[in-house]
Amino acid sequence: MISMHELEMEVRDYELDIQGIVNNAVYQNYLEHARHKFILILGIDFAELHENGVDPVVVRAEIDYRSSLTSRNRFIVRSRLTAVGKLRFVFDQEIVRIPDNIVCVEAKITATTLVNGRPGVSIAMHQALERFLAGSETKP
Repeated sequence: MISMHELEMEVRDYELDIQGIVNNAVYQNYLEHARHKFILILGIDFAELHENGVDPVVVRAEIDYRSSLTSRNRFIVRSRLTAVGKLRFVFDQEIVRIPDNIVCVEAKITATTLVNGRPGVSIAMHQALERFLAGSETKP
């Protein structure tokens, strides 16, 4: 199962380091925010999942920094979600600066779900992804 999402954002001045570029840790915040927005579109709410004993967690983050963002740069975070078996989800993500379409970051984020504190299958996550894919297949 594979699905795609895009989110446009803008660099805020307080996210810059002394060199005047976005601090490397801030890119992880951008990526995480995009993943959260993506799963909200899928109909999944983190708080509701947690109340039901299910917690999505990152188990691996691979990030390649290609180019820098600076103050007020606009950019798009593109996220592609793939379910790998029943226990893992992989988000292939990239941060692309607007308007020159320069790829600033490429990332592969692997996540799983904990059910009552132990690795387990989130039926809600898989069903939401299947519904989203079914709906996107009917769109032009």
